[in-house]
Amino acid sequence: MKSRILFWSITSALAGFLFGFDTVVISGAEKRIQSLWNLSPEMHGFAIASALYGTVFGSLFGGWPTDRFGRKPTLIGVGLLYIVSAVGCGLAWDVYSLIAFRLLGGIGIGVSTVAAPLYISEISPPAYRGRLAGMFQFNIVFGIIVAFLSNYLLEGIGENAWRWMLGVAAFPSLVYTVMCLAIPESLRWLLSRKRDREAGLRVLRLIQPEASPAELEAVADEIQAASPAAAEGKSFWTRRLRFPIVLAFLVAFFNQLSGINAILYFAPRIFGLTGLEEKAALLQSVGIGVTNLVFTFVGLWLIDRLGRRTLLYIGSFGYIASLGLCAWAFFNWAPQFHAASTALGVKDAVAAVQGATAANRGESENRLTERTKALEAASRTEGAGTTPISFPPSASHENMLQVADTALKQASAASGSGGLLVLACIFAFIAAHAIGQGAVIWVFISEIFPNRHRAAGQTLGSSTHWVFAALLTTVFPVMLNAMPPGFIFLFFCGMMVLQLLWVAVMVPETKGVPLEELERRLTGGPEGVRS
Repeated sequence: MKSRILFWSITSALAGFLFGFDTVVISGAEKRIQSLWNLSPEMHGFAIASALYGTVFGSLFGGWPTDRFGRKPTLIGVGLLYIVSAVGCGLAWDVYSLIAFRLLGGIGIGVSTVAAPLYISEISPPAYRGRLAGMFQFNIVFGIIVAFLSNYLLEGIGENAWRWMLGVAAFPSLVYTVMCLAIPESLRWLLSRKRDREAGLRVLRLIQPEASPAELEAVADEIQAASPAAAEGKSFWTRRLRFPIVLAFLVAFFNQLSGINAILYFAPRIFGLTGLEEKAALLQSVGIGVTNLVFTFVGLWLIDRLGRRTLLYIGSFGYIASLGLCAWAFFNWAPQFHAASTALGVKDAVAAVQGATAANRGESENRLTERTKALEAASRTEGAGTTPISFPPSASHENMLQVADTALKQASAASGSGGLLVLACIFAFIAAHAIGQGAVIWVFISEIFPNRHRAAGQTLGSSTHWVFAALLTTVFPVMLNAMPPGFIFLFFCGMMVLQLLWVAVMVPETKGVPLEELERRLTGGPEGVRS
């Protein structure tokens, strides 16, 4: 494999780094944002998910600039959107400005999930396509771990730490944008969309410098034959493309119905449900990132060896085991976990009151009163493992903190290994995702559509992914308030059983097959040859 192809792939895949960083960096700031502006659970969920709504928009319409202007200009535009979003989020003056700038960054993420995997797939040799296109996912994971680590390091710098958490993404965004200036346009876009054969042959010569002129002409002929001029203007929504359309929709649907984005976004809060305090929860979130990174390496090493379908099998079994055990742990230690997390809620509420301004002090005091009453009730629940608590009306903040800290220690001791089991299950879930869906989704979607419709197909898969990601992330905080977490994890487990059945009966293997050959297998041949 030529070093220049590796460089182009890495550069394009750096859009995934920014995607991963932006996706998770909010997890370290979301509690502070909620307390700073006294957000309701519904507004809080919307603010956190706002980038996902932008991502839905970007993924729905990202195919248009990718086809109209080309892959390279679109990737440069993505970098500019990331820069503006990061700076704006760091300087946000209220929740509405934060939402607006996160929407803008989300649009960049959505477009990147269309343009970047598609670009890498179109310049890659078939034998290396899985690993090269999979670098987009690797960079997503790398961005996630850097975001978790960044949050951990910045968490203690003061009340404006959350602004630095969100704004620091401007620096890698600038580096990525400059690097994109050095990559060529996709040869398949030049040949099949722009129909600039001379420019396409120049790029092809860079990819295959050892090939003779006749061999280069033959490759160009094959690519153009797969996208004949007669196919221009033909609809994407045709019976001929029904199988790739169904595959793209379902791989994205099941990716999100695993709960992956909700768990990544709210990792510290999920660990807090077991009584893990915020600083420790943020550190465990770094552990999630490391696990994701290590097993993404494993997935990329295996994807061109075992194939896409086998990795989806492995991931499905891992999902089912880890989510099922996690649900059981939350059911089995429910009273202890509830008492511990409620004690944490009192400590957070005291901190919010102590840092409140005159304008929001009353609301913060009301929330503290609600939390202390909740802890009193939780401490009396059978099996909670805590001494029954009563807060006198005259209790000082220091006294409340002492009582809550004692309750937290008692409930955590009563839960024994329960918290560790949840932690282990979440780490196993992340490993299963990294080897399976995480490694496969962007590679698979970028492979299964014909050259002429690849951007539209990538748009379908990406927008499906982000629609469900936005919906789940918006409702996840509401679900946590409305029902025991065990039911949520049990639902995700059930969806992964359905994914396993789908892989068994429908998913084809695409490993090592040229894109034009995949078109013949999945659709019956080029448009204009078979209607």
